[in-house]
Formats: sequence, structure tokens, C-alpha cells
Amino acid sequence: MPSTAPASSSLFARALQLIPGGVNSPVRAFRSVGGAPFFVKSAQGATLTTSDDRTLIDFVCTWGPAIHGHNHPAIKAAIAAALENGTSFGTPNPYEVEMAELIVKFVPSIQKVRMTSSGTEATMSAVRLARGFTKRDKIIKFSGCYHGHSDSLLIKAGSGALTHGYPDSAGIPASFARETIVLPYNDRAALDAAFAANRGQIAGVIIEPYCGNVGFIMPDPGYLAYLREITTRHGALLIFDEVMTGFRIAQGGVQEREAITPDLTCLGKIIGGGLPVGAFGGRADIMDYLAPLGPVYQAGTLSGNPLAMAAGIASLRLLANRHIYAALDLLGHQLRTAVLAAAKTKGIPVQVPQCGSMFSIFFTDTPVRDYDTALKGDAKRFTKFFHACLDNGVYLAPSAYEAGFLSTAHDGPAIDRACEVMTAAIRAL
Repeated sequence: MPSTAPASSSLFARALQLIPGGVNSPVRAFRSVGGAPFFVKSAQGATLTTSDDRTLIDFVCTWGPAIHGHNHPAIKAAIAAALENGTSFGTPNPYEVEMAELIVKFVPSIQKVRMTSSGTEATMSAVRLARGFTKRDKIIKFSGCYHGHSDSLLIKAGSGALTHGYPDSAGIPASFARETIVLPYNDRAALDAAFAANRGQIAGVIIEPYCGNVGFIMPDPGYLAYLREITTRHGALLIFDEVMTGFRIAQGGVQEREAITPDLTCLGKIIGGGLPVGAFGGRADIMDYLAPLGPVYQAGTLSGNPLAMAAGIASLRLLANRHIYAALDLLGHQLRTAVLAAAKTKGIPVQVPQCGSMFSIFFTDTPVRDYDTALKGDAKRFTKFFHACLDNGVYLAPSAYEAGFLSTAHDGPAIDRACEVMTAAIRAL
């Protein structure tokens, strides 16, 4: 039956008059790959349906939360049941307690947890807590790691900041930036030098343990263990930003897979089942520095929202079956193998880092291990590849510097078709 929804071009023209750039998050604007964004009217399983009635196999998965695919019946039913009782209470609710129990059960390092409404709030609050707990001011972060858009962390950032060529945002006072030390990812010597130059001043180190916002990049063997050792030695807190990787790389995130215990962990995406959510948690003695118990203030009107908690609980319950992670890794391996084989046949240099349900495609002959090597990728070639895939029904992130995501719904015809399209797109370059 024909759609009655306005077409994407009409919607975008209207949006441009009312919304900066026509979008509510910059990467969606397609600026780095050219063309105009499409609008989506529905999503089901591994696919999106656009306002132009096109069906696309989706490897953005709402930027990570849709590990079970779109519109999963168990998550939809949980939201509907919660909705019967109201949308928001402004008081504690039972869902918050169950969510906290599940997070503490699944994530080895978390003893107490505080809910927020976004990943940005979670990382911002974790940094504030680290400063309050240690009574120090400086924070170390890594080039290309994106931890949301709070002032202290939007320095040499990835994600949309990198995609649009603004690794440092206007509007951040120089005095704020001076308290943030930016280091290259995977560089032990840089860590040593930073701690030596700032003895007794570093409150914490925040890192995406597996990077997802400069494309997908994994740490060198032993790097995260060294990060744990050096922070402990200098009395600084180690903060893992697992907003992307939490419950996606493993049930307990990267920290479970790598057997590393951070002091604080930031979560989001999957724990909301597709609704707005964030959380941060860690050692009980650190978390008890938060108000109302301690002097570090943090609050949020919609924190622990019952609809988001119900959706997230349903999502986490589905992940209690650990076989899901092995199945997702097989899907990722199938995609990676197809792209590498096509590129080899064509003689095109490509790197396809992949772990579980996360991956990236960099057109370069240099192994990608940090921000600088990510930038060596041929962004123009990626743009051609992106549009060839999109024209044939496969949607990748509209940026050469974003991770791709798989879901359990990609199993079967969706992954087979996507591999055919990506193979053809490589061969057409």
C-alpha cells in the first residue's frame, strides 16, 4: 500500500527551515559523504523503511542500542506494559531497582549505579565524580575517543566532531580545555610522560576501551592492563566509557572480555532498549561520594524513567543467553571476510577491524590503531563505497569515522544480501 508520509526530500526541506542543518545530531546530515539524509517512518528487525518506501538493511542499529534488531516484540511489550501505568513519576520506581540489580549482576566492576538520561550525562557525571573523589582537577582522554558533548570531554573528540572536521568545539573556554590532557590511543610512552609531568594532579583517565567513535579500533595487547596499572600507581581513577561496548562486546562489556576492572564505568544505548538512557557506576566507596550521601552533586528529572527502564530490562534479559555473543561474532566475521576477499580481488587496500557485533571499514593499507592512522583512510573512496551500498539497499553509518553494528536480526538473508552488496560495491570502486 503506498505511503502517505511526506517523502524524505520534502521533510528535509522543511527541517532545514526549523532545525540547524536539518538534523538533531550532526552525523545524520550526510555532510561528510554528500547527498541528503533519508527519513525513516518505521523499522523492523534488520531493516529500516524510509519515507520514500525504500527498505534498507541497517548497520547503524540506532547507533548501537538495537542489538536485538528493531521493534523487538519483547521490548515493545515491556514498553506497552509500563505505559499503562504512566510515562514518568518524578519519584523512585520499581524498574530502577531491577535495572540496578541487572547491571550489578552482569558488569563485574559495578557495585553501585546511578541512572541518567543520556551517555553524555553519564560521562560528564563520572568525570565530576572522579574529580570530587580524588580532589584533583586534570583528566586524561584519548584522541578520537568521543565521550559526549560536555565541555571537559569535547577536546580532540571523535564521532560527529571528527566527521565534520571540528575536533575541538567552539564555545569551550580555554580554562576548561587546560584541565583535559589529550593523548594518542595505544601509546604507553605518552601515558608515562603525562603522569610524570602532572604528578598528583590527575583525577582520572577516561577511555573507550574499544574505540567506536573514530571508526572501530581495538587496543594493543596489554595496553588496557597497563592503563589499569599506571592509574593505580598514581592514585587516579580508571573510567571505562562502555556506552557503546557495554552489553554489546560481551555481557559484561570489554572489561569482562579483557579481564580489566575499572573504577567507574559509563553505560547507555543497550540498557535503554532504544529509549533515551545512560548510567554510570563503579566501586561503592566512590559512588557514595554522590549526593545525597556525598558532596558531588548530580541529578536528572527523567533519570530512571519507567518506560526506558522497562525497555532496558527486557533488552538485558534477552542477553542472558550468552550464545548470542558467539552468534553475533560469526555474523561479524562473515561480513569482514566478504569485504576483505572482494578488496583483495580488486587490489584495493582495506582494513576491517571487527570484534563481535562491531566493525569498521577503512580504505588504507596501514593497520588502524589510533586517531592518526584512522585519518590515513581514504575518505573519498569510503564515500563512493557508502553510496554504492545505499543505492542497493544497505545502510552504513554516513561517515568514514564511525563504527558499524550488527544485531541478532541480521542472521540469515539480511547478512547474506549485505555481503553481496558490499562485495559488489568494492568491485565497482
